[in-house]
Amino acid sequence: MSKRRVIFIGAHPDDADLCFGGTALQLVKGGHLVKFVSVTNGDTGHHLLSRAETAAARKLEAEASGRTCGLVEYEVMDNPCGLEPTVINREKVLRVIRRFQPDLVITHRTCDYHPDHRATAQLVMDTAYIVTVPHNCEDTPIPPKVPVYGCSFDQFQDPRPHRPDAAVSIDSVVDQKLDLLRCHPSQFYEWLPWNQGKKDFDVSKLSAEEERNFLLDSWFPRHLAAAEQARQTLCEIYGEEKGNKVQYAESFEYSPYGQQCGIDEFRRLLLP
Repeated sequence: MSKRRVIFIGAHPDDADLCFGGTALQLVKGGHLVKFVSVTNGDTGHHLLSRAETAAARKLEAEASGRTCGLVEYEVMDNPCGLEPTVINREKVLRVIRRFQPDLVITHRTCDYHPDHRATAQLVMDTAYIVTVPHNCEDTPIPPKVPVYGCSFDQFQDPRPHRPDAAVSIDSVVDQKLDLLRCHPSQFYEWLPWNQGKKDFDVSKLSAEEERNFLLDSWFPRHLAAAEQARQTLCEIYGEEKGNKVQYAESFEYSPYGQQCGIDEFRRLLLP
């Protein structure tokens, strides 16, 4: 079996864990090579730490997640939050993709709520053609082939809903995915609860079961929704009986911008 090379490029140092963590865990277990990238350093994501302190903490958290997942690397780029889809930033992303030489690139959709997510999606998709154009980033060798490109699940309806061309059951790795989220305490136990109105939240006061349920209740409804939206896709991939039993899923939309392939091949690239 040849090893696939898969890269998820998100805006912040926890986006890959949320959008792709369950799929990544299974790909790594299957012997494939997975890399996570955060295009920003996440430096605005805290209510108490300074920007410099936040960036430093989030880099360490990403590295811990990378070790926990068994990634080739969890790269955090040095761009501050407030990302813009400039030519310079596009070249930075292009170099990352060329160096890793992935078979598959996954990122956000461009209709996301967060400006950094939208900018990241634009930057990544803008590399799909120029990844093999010689006079772009002449300092970085061109990979032997153009990767397949795709986007991760979201629940936004405008201008159109996410299309679940592929879906991966993550039921078997729920606890391992929760471990990835636990690698980012500055986000899941500090900043995000505070930002969502839980000003006095203190994870140290929770039992192990309560802490697990807190993470499940806060962050896994998206995977329930992804499974429901992708039910037909899950049945096509896993068979009707098993597909109908999937509780949590990560789903993905194929993009024709990169290497063109059939939907069966797109699905194969995501499965262990």
